[in-house]
Amino acid sequence: MSGPVTSEGAAVDAAAAGRGDASPLRQILTFGLIGVGGAFVDMAALWAAIHLAGLNPYAGRVVSFLVAATFTWWMNRTFTFRDASRRAALRQWARFIAANSLGGVVNYAVFAAVVAFGPAVAGWILGDLWQVPGALWPFLGVAAGSLAGMVFNFVLSKLLVFRRG
Repeated sequence: MSGPVTSEGAAVDAAAAGRGDASPLRQILTFGLIGVGGAFVDMAALWAAIHLAGLNPYAGRVVSFLVAATFTWWMNRTFTFRDASRRAALRQWARFIAANSLGGVVNYAVFAAVVAFGPAVAGWILGDLWQVPGALWPFLGVAAGSLAGMVFNFVLSKLLVFRRG
């Protein structure tokens, strides 16, 4: 971030305005790459929640989602939506979490479905061709949930969270 950050964020807003709007394609690609990074942050936080904090996969997933959402908010604020207002970061973070809660619900629902039904569906489709170890299902659920929620998160972030000025 260039320039000092004032209480009103004016210097940061001026620097962001000078960069101009990014193309929609660039924004989508950057958002997607940050989302991939967020999925890895999510999985690492899920591992820590399960193995270090002793949470079950479902409770751990709530924690890991919040950790990953905070990571992706910061990265998208910095790289994807550089032309958005830099004022009131905490308020913007709260809007990001609130606006992306729909994507979070989709993300969590897909995660839960993969964890609950993935082994049976995979067994039915693949039979004995390929066995997925049971410990991998929560992480496959994170990957599937992250992809499903990305579309919702991008649209809501672009329209509601990272507005200019």
